[in-house]
Amino acid sequence: MKHVLSLTTLYPNAVNPRFGTFVARSMEALAKRGDWRVTLVNPLGLPPLALGRYRPLADLPAESIEGGISVHRPHFTLIPRIGARRNAAAIARAALPLVQRIHAETPIDLIDAQFFFPDGPAAAIIAKAMDLPLSIKARGSDISFWGDQGFARAQMLEAAEAATGLLAVSHDLARQMAAMGMNASKITVHYTGLDRDRFRPFEHTQLRSQLSRELGFALPDNAPLLACVGALIERKGQGIAIAALKDIPGARLVLVGKGEDEGRLRALAASEGVADRVFFAGSVDHDLMPLILSAADVMVLPTVAEGLANAWVEALACGTPVVTSDVGGAREIITGDTAGRLVDRNPVAVAAGINAILNAPPPREAVAALTEGFSWDANAAALAAHYERLVGEA
Repeated sequence: MKHVLSLTTLYPNAVNPRFGTFVARSMEALAKRGDWRVTLVNPLGLPPLALGRYRPLADLPAESIEGGISVHRPHFTLIPRIGARRNAAAIARAALPLVQRIHAETPIDLIDAQFFFPDGPAAAIIAKAMDLPLSIKARGSDISFWGDQGFARAQMLEAAEAATGLLAVSHDLARQMAAMGMNASKITVHYTGLDRDRFRPFEHTQLRSQLSRELGFALPDNAPLLACVGALIERKGQGIAIAALKDIPGARLVLVGKGEDEGRLRALAASEGVADRVFFAGSVDHDLMPLILSAADVMVLPTVAEGLANAWVEALACGTPVVTSDVGGAREIITGDTAGRLVDRNPVAVAAGINAILNAPPPREAVAALTEGFSWDANAAALAAHYERLVGEA
């Protein structure tokens, strides 16, 4: 059995159970195959005084078994807001002794980074020190946002040059990586997975009543229901969805996620006169998410940039069409009117796209069928093949 050590700064834990769940599902599916041993290193950034919201993170166990995977959480010193330039080097310094100890106990065949920044440059330092092949995955904002920051761009390009192979979550993102100066011949497209047992259409007649009780928010059967899934940060575009409600009579909007933009969004809903039609659900239990998506008429996400949003795929799997921006891999998923609409990032265009679907809703079974090629088993099989190729090339 070959051994991959995967480095990721975003991974679920007891404090933030929704962080990077897609990374966990992918690694768990790979481990279940039996041909790759998976060790996960999830570095935690803590300021010199770990107070307030950092205290619970500092108290997490340094090692644990989660989902059948050995997870290690070394600490590195984080300078909030201004320390991004040095994070990759700090992560590498904190993690390298741990990785060397793991390697001595169970030899590692491949170092893997689950995000391009800061994970990629950190993993490149570790892989070089240990003379091991390296894979780095790009997911979206690590390229579209950090790629515009000069220091991060330089670190990412250096890491990409050192890497044995690269992954991208969509063909569009692969093109962006090549345009940055990364070697296109190294890049393999690796689509996200999907829990097909969990994300499927739920059709029972009491679904909205059940959700109304769960959420404490009225979801009438005769009113359009919109779901928006994503962190509450400005670039995700929840403000545009809120402003669009004025042109969608009676519609309710459920925002799933939490983040720094919540206060501004609540004030916007009040100023737009739609506060009684917007519900902030926060981070919801994973079992509740498919119920919300199945109950919704449309999933709306007017985002600035994505690689290939898991929320797009999960909504479609639940039979719910998507209204989103023409960014990233959206065209690879929203391939026609059955899947939804690609619209400009303004309230008028978003409302028009939603109303078009509400006026002619596609059959939910046809929408769900669009995701037949997505599963965590397929994701794991493609990942295993990628890793095998890199180890063979090393």
